[in-house]
Amino acid sequence: MNSPADGRALQLLNSVFGHPAFRGAQADIVQHVAGGGDALVLMPTGGGKSLCYQLPALLREGTALVVSPLIALMQDQVAALKQLGLRAAFLNSTLDGREVNACERVLRNGELDLLYVAPERLMMPRMLECLAESRLALFAIDEAHCVSQWGHDFRPEYLQLSVLHERFPAVPRIALTATADPQTREEIIRRLSLDEARVFISSFDRPNIRYTIVDKQDARAQLLRFIREEHDGEAGIVYCLSRKKVDETAAWLKSHGVNALPYHAGMDAAARAEHQDRFQREEGIVIVATIAFGMGIDKPDVRFVAHLDLPKSIEGYYQETGRAGRDGLPADAWMAYGLGDVVQQRRMIDQSEGSEDYRRVSVAKLDALLGLCETAGCRRVRLLAYFGEAGEPCGNCDNCLEPPQVWDATEAARKALSCIYRTGQRFGAMHLIDVLRGRSTERIVGRDHHRLGVFGVGADLDDAAWRNVFRQLAALGYVCPDHEAYGALKLTEASRAVLKGEQRVEMRHVVAGKGRRPKMRSVAAAGATAADSALLERLKVWRMAQAREQGVPAYVIFHDRTLAEIAAAQPADIDALSALSGIGAKKLERYGPALLELVRG
Repeated sequence: MNSPADGRALQLLNSVFGHPAFRGAQADIVQHVAGGGDALVLMPTGGGKSLCYQLPALLREGTALVVSPLIALMQDQVAALKQLGLRAAFLNSTLDGREVNACERVLRNGELDLLYVAPERLMMPRMLECLAESRLALFAIDEAHCVSQWGHDFRPEYLQLSVLHERFPAVPRIALTATADPQTREEIIRRLSLDEARVFISSFDRPNIRYTIVDKQDARAQLLRFIREEHDGEAGIVYCLSRKKVDETAAWLKSHGVNALPYHAGMDAAARAEHQDRFQREEGIVIVATIAFGMGIDKPDVRFVAHLDLPKSIEGYYQETGRAGRDGLPADAWMAYGLGDVVQQRRMIDQSEGSEDYRRVSVAKLDALLGLCETAGCRRVRLLAYFGEAGEPCGNCDNCLEPPQVWDATEAARKALSCIYRTGQRFGAMHLIDVLRGRSTERIVGRDHHRLGVFGVGADLDDAAWRNVFRQLAALGYVCPDHEAYGALKLTEASRAVLKGEQRVEMRHVVAGKGRRPKMRSVAAAGATAADSALLERLKVWRMAQAREQGVPAYVIFHDRTLAEIAAAQPADIDALSALSGIGAKKLERYGPALLELVRG
């Protein structure tokens, strides 16, 4: 960046936000939007998307209008901006008529740097009239993937946002998302009329996140072991598919000493809001939720995201796991996955009321996710490839740390497929395994399945191995669920080549009871002395007291990373403190003396 305005951007980055330099494409994006250009920005969660519109908002005349889908996200971002000394506000359903009038008045008077608003309110005639009477710096459309009908977070109200270009053609627009495959990018551009926009695509890689997918056996017990061994007392999110499973899992974790709270759309609104508020403001809370939770969460210190059920797509998985480690410190993405997940997701697609195109795209997205689950190679390479990005083996996913074996499963696959066919394609995996292993149960004898040629031909493999065979056959597309017969598996056209001996089948060999992987050490803890650790704890206690006094989440005061830097550097004066990342002029003025006193103490 070479112009005087560019120098001003760097100066504001340092003095307001406390960062010494831009990251990645931030500088180019800020320059482009501040100069009046439209932009589509794809940047991973934690990559600094907010700065890409917050800085241009300060560099341009007028108020930046930020379209945000969730109330919680607006409130936290406005609270954080006010900590920096910026003039920020939000307009949503939590405000009464008097507060709305006051907000509209300061907007018309040009007394706001940024205004956050939900898309539904933005489209109201009164709001559009108010905007027409105001000086606007730019429009920022956050979570822009919500405009895609193929996306995992589709919001119909986002489809109306093209009106911004029609009504205010001279005001630049920046659309931002952390998740968009090429198809979704094209849809964002088309639906938001961003045809002339410059597209900025940052790396989708989140190197601080460790990806792990385990064979689902006793999922709750596996989850509890994972939390206790790797994230005891730390904040995390556990995703489940149904509300009932959310309630049961949260209660079970709580009964085993985990500070867990449920969250789903079926809860009382007040209880839901309370649980979300506690998760954001307290430390060490584990929230168990449906996918209704998370898009509006700006909490940077979520140390793990766990899935007890398979998401619908890689976009959904990436978006949800991206809520871990937004502060850049080490975090985990952990998932338990089994045959039941494959059957359940395929049945949901078959029974959906969507068009044939919708079902076709949904199947393709699910197949891509199953490919990620079943790969024997680096998870990160597979994940990045989906978004069109090349990558090298990361050394920090489960497959890199403990490479799985691959075996020739052709004969086992033929036995399994033959068993499905011989039993009439009307039974689930448990019954089929009993037939293959030669168990003369009442159910098998009653159906004369003990007289079949496939009875007992699979005695060489145990139950766990056969479960893996059936799961991988489903993931590879050789079998599919029969949605008219609950739990039953039937053959697909692709199975014909395997049964005829024309197709070789390789599978991942899942070993039960794999050794514990290396435990991650946080950046804050790496190389820390006992004195550093004690100071860090004092800083966290002080931060929590400040947060409670002001009624804001702790990370709005300072991020963990900033506190860790203070503990490590132990600055002796204001100048030394100001050199640390995340401490802008306003925070230095407000909190500097107290922080120095804690360091000396």
